[in-house]
Amino acid sequence: MEHNISLITTIASAFGLALIFGFIAERIKLPALVGYLMAGICIGPATPGFVADVGIASQLSEIGVMLLMFGVGLHFSFNDLLSVKRIAVPGAVVQMTIATLLGAILANAWGWTFGEGLIFGLALSCASTVVLLKALESRQLIDSMNGKIAVGWLVVEDLATVLVLVLMPPLAGILGGTTGAETSTPLWQTIAMTIVQVAVFIALMLVVGKRFLPWALWHVAKTGSRELFTLSIIATAIGIAYGASALFNVSFALGAFFAGMVMRESEFSHRAAEESLPLRDAFAVLFFVSVGMLFEPRILLDEPLRLLAVVAIIIVGKSIAAMALVLAFRYPLNTALTIAASLAQIGEFSFILAGLGMSLGILPAEGMSLILAGAFISIALNPLVFSTINPIRKWVLNFSELARHLEARTDPFAELPMSTERKFLEGQVVLVGYGRVGKRIGAALIERGIPFVVAEQNREIVESLRKAGIPAVSGNAIEPSVLIQAHITNAALLVIASPDAIDVRKMVEIATTLQPAIEVVVRTHSEQESKLLQNEGIGTVFFGEEELAKGMTKHVLERFSPK
Repeated sequence: MEHNISLITTIASAFGLALIFGFIAERIKLPALVGYLMAGICIGPATPGFVADVGIASQLSEIGVMLLMFGVGLHFSFNDLLSVKRIAVPGAVVQMTIATLLGAILANAWGWTFGEGLIFGLALSCASTVVLLKALESRQLIDSMNGKIAVGWLVVEDLATVLVLVLMPPLAGILGGTTGAETSTPLWQTIAMTIVQVAVFIALMLVVGKRFLPWALWHVAKTGSRELFTLSIIATAIGIAYGASALFNVSFALGAFFAGMVMRESEFSHRAAEESLPLRDAFAVLFFVSVGMLFEPRILLDEPLRLLAVVAIIIVGKSIAAMALVLAFRYPLNTALTIAASLAQIGEFSFILAGLGMSLGILPAEGMSLILAGAFISIALNPLVFSTINPIRKWVLNFSELARHLEARTDPFAELPMSTERKFLEGQVVLVGYGRVGKRIGAALIERGIPFVVAEQNREIVESLRKAGIPAVSGNAIEPSVLIQAHITNAALLVIASPDAIDVRKMVEIATTLQPAIEVVVRTHSEQESKLLQNEGIGTVFFGEEELAKGMTKHVLERFSPK
């Protein structure tokens, strides 16, 4: 009796060829994911030779999306989302609207119907959180302010896309579909029910899940079984993702994201991230391979001009719209370029939208081919787009008077108000970063009546600090103007509490130039970085794990010291 081993052959061929092509891509200075996409083309139905099971590959890639979105949630708390809501929510909505209009106008020029153009434009408007996450991870930007804005922006896009996916079937008839299900339910009831379902799921996760998941994880950890702990992490991610889809019509990706966000509240969140990382990486490879399998190379020859127009909307049109929106919110040019690069691709939600559009008879087959080809090309080019951020910023600032004006324009939170009391501006502490560590330092300073000024990139945090009567300036402390506004020349102490230690040296250089006698205190996550900073005489360096060990050791010794 012959066994059906299509699952095994699909996984073996996908991993084997991904390894080979990924290695070749790295050797020729291309990102490994380009190799993974090429591996998918090789085992896809569009090329001769062995053809893997497309259905199985698609399901495996869904698991990859779940696990990766779960990982995003583990690093992105609900407070992080709220902290960037003022730019992420309106920015994502307006940018999706502009991209959808561009796609619809292009489709209309080709003679497509309104419904076909609308679905086509929507598919081009939503970027891939999976691709973004890999790009931010490779550049260590996830914990940066720009990274949080980019992830928050795409989370809002995902929420909007979920709403679109649920509304498409009842609207199929209006949009020209031929297979839309007939229903007697009024449209407004369908929309209201969709909003209620998503809201109930989010409320359950934030209220019930926030209490239950950390409690359950604690009891699993108490068993001492590493295998059981890892199993609980994977079961939680995939189980909640499936439950969200089955019960609330929420996408797998969004369900897994909220599971990770809730689990972040547990003290085991770091361990959960570490334990699930190998599996997340493995299934991420399968995601990119599955995208490659769906790619139809003939579209390059059959419709080169149409494909070029699609790629232009994805990489140029969306990016320019996003950059303009970010600049309109008075964020720096570097932030605008980072968000623009983050959105210069399409991915998993585009495939889901296009697939549903085809099944409902709204989107033509050519539209699906163009979307897949656009995804392949934009994903392959996205690392290159990211690498151009700094060169473009330097070039624009050198040659554009408008860019220099935008960079130097007055931000209401970039300067301390004239009403700031003098006691805060003489012998004060300048505290860079007001995250989890910065808040604790600030609370201690307030308790002891020590004056301090906060320098923070998040404008929303700066606004809330000012409302609380705490002097704060908005901006990146590697810019001299930010430290000058924090009155570094009169400060006694510079405390760098930001988790991003990449620009520490530049901050310290600026501070010591403006105030040679200033004392510097730095936080770092890396033991190697800690030693380098200490050897360079940067100041007093605190390494997280070392300080934790010192505190625990002190407690143990005090326990056994003679009374």
